[in-house]
Amino acid sequence: MSRARNWDHDDAGALAIASAIKSRRITALEVVTGALDRIGRFDGILNCFTSVMAERALADARKVDEAVARGEDPGPLAGVPFAVKNLLDIGGVTTLAGSIIRADAAPAREDAAAVASLRKAGGVLVGALNMDEFAYGFTTENSHYGPTRNPHDLARVAGGSSGGSAAAVAAGLVPLTLGSDTNGSIRVPAAFCGVFGLKPTYGRVSRRGAFLFVSSLDHVGPLARSAEDLALAFDLLNGPDPRDPVCSKRPAETCLPDLRRGAEGLRIAVAGGYFSKRAESAAFEAVEKVSAALGCERVVEIPEAARARAAAYVITASEGGNHHLADLRTQAERFDPMTRSRLLAGTLVPAAWVSFAQRFRAWYRDRLRELFQTVDVILAPCTPCAAIRIGQKTMVLDGEEMPSRPNLGIFSQPISFVGLPVVSVPVHLPGKMPFGVQLIGAPYQEAKLLRVAWELQSRGAISSAIAPAFRALACQ
Repeated sequence: MSRARNWDHDDAGALAIASAIKSRRITALEVVTGALDRIGRFDGILNCFTSVMAERALADARKVDEAVARGEDPGPLAGVPFAVKNLLDIGGVTTLAGSIIRADAAPAREDAAAVASLRKAGGVLVGALNMDEFAYGFTTENSHYGPTRNPHDLARVAGGSSGGSAAAVAAGLVPLTLGSDTNGSIRVPAAFCGVFGLKPTYGRVSRRGAFLFVSSLDHVGPLARSAEDLALAFDLLNGPDPRDPVCSKRPAETCLPDLRRGAEGLRIAVAGGYFSKRAESAAFEAVEKVSAALGCERVVEIPEAARARAAAYVITASEGGNHHLADLRTQAERFDPMTRSRLLAGTLVPAAWVSFAQRFRAWYRDRLRELFQTVDVILAPCTPCAAIRIGQKTMVLDGEEMPSRPNLGIFSQPISFVGLPVVSVPVHLPGKMPFGVQLIGAPYQEAKLLRVAWELQSRGAISSAIAPAFRALACQ
């Protein structure tokens, strides 16, 4: 037990844990027991988990240890505890998607593709994570299951809709989680909680077994505390899946071995125009810190980003509202009040608006394709502010008061709109809550983004350790 407790107090990531288990410096059972202990001690404070599968996790950990004892390789995630947003199917468990409407649904028959990939690699699934109802929100202030709290300040939101996924990593409950991103639902909580998050190219990671929100915008991706762990997870997740109709047929890519190439030879620029206003000064300071570390002086403009965000709103509202139309007609009172009104509004969006938004989407995609002929990676703020307070209704940006909850996606929505890959990297400024910077790339260029993330990490410009308060609590 002493070995496990000492190990638990490290900021060990997935790669380090798997290495230690394979070399028998610690057992998978000790690691998973430690994770379950931390969840038991701290999740009552944070509210990251909607369910914890302790018996199943301990059984899987024993299987990993048995494989190691036989001299077999359990996989690249050997014994690593991980958890998943509760819109991803877990075999034998009901997929809630943050709702009570689905509480009576039949249990999932099999794991979602992304969950199965991590388990096949030796990862040990310990539970399902809190989220905004049906992934429609940026704060994880769920009226049914309670708000997830930010490990860096318990009075603040963790971000959303993958708030449980980000907070669990930031508090050191697990080193790796899965989330989903429609308009920023991985990137916003990653930024608020000070961890790494990857929204891959649309269709690069299978969504089979995910309870989708907006099919034409949804992505599944990982969150972690290092560029290496993020790359490892992406390597295990990406690749074709004939059972997912939108999944790319491109062969799976391995990014981890090339991380140490860093930013060498890459053309990097800062997004100006739309991405240089309507935010707290600290959001731009975070971008400046990253660009300075990379020696980046070039500025580019992403054309019509404001219109892209508006079009993303139209498509999100329309697809999301119509996806839930039957339940809105028959049991509207069972929806989270913070979700219901926006879904109802989405059912009333005129078809002409949706048609125009889709035509603009094609034009915008072409303009970005042209832009990425001249640049490899674009830097932009992830959010316009640090994590807001739980219950906070409005915020002031550039002297204008606006609703806080929907406007946390000001900088993430124009990128999701055409499915570009993005890595959100954590920036810690003295005396401030964490911020995130988006590393944006052309489709299927995740490897370049992960290389830049590693470069920044190696230079000390970005970092993600367990939130100090929870690291201190774990040591008690």
